[in-house]
Amino acid sequence: MATLDTQANIPAPDDFYEALIGLHRDLSDAQSALVNAKLILLLANHIGDPQVLREAMAAAREDVLVSVPTHAS
Repeated sequence: MATLDTQANIPAPDDFYEALIGLHRDLSDAQSALVNAKLILLLANHIGDPQVLREAMAAAREDVLVSVPTHAS
């Protein structure tokens, strides 16, 4: 069973980042969210390994709840 690889693995990360930003150019917030969801599902299907996907989801969620600023009442 595979494990999630979190080491840098993209040959040209700046080019990828530029393409990712370009993917969202001229989209509304709703369209951007839809594109993100579709991209996630396509990549999840490509990965295919449920354990790796669970590890990725846990890693993505890690520290998110504590990093979101709260509004004082």
